[in-house]
Amino acid sequence: MPTVLASLALLVALVAFVFSVVALRRGSSASRSGGADALPEDVVGLRQEVAALQTETRTALRHLAVVRYDAFGDMGGHLSWSVALLDDAGDGVVLSSIHGRSEARTYAKSISGWTCEQQLSPEEDEAITHARP
Repeated sequence: MPTVLASLALLVALVAFVFSVVALRRGSSASRSGGADALPEDVVGLRQEVAALQTETRTALRHLAVVRYDAFGDMGGHLSWSVALLDDAGDGVVLSSIHGRSEARTYAKSISGWTCEQQLSPEEDEAITHARP
């Protein structure tokens, strides 16, 4: 159990680190452009700002779904899981942690256009399907 918790904590820390780097990059570009003070006062300008923000967020990992399951018949509690983290184009990653009695294994598979070159487990496929808008 401590190994599973340590693996999960490491995974959560890694995802948090990725999101922090993305936020810092966006924050520095916003400060260079003047931030909220630089917003135009007219409606047309605001619409252009909204369109620009929508364009920027297309590559954000904002579609996510988690599927919990029992990987082995003799295990209970839905301790194994798969999570899909995808952008609007269906590009991103699916992460899976398979929990057994004596160990836990974690896998990452790259997703491009809602599909994967590697074979997906039914649970990974389900996570991608649930993440799709």
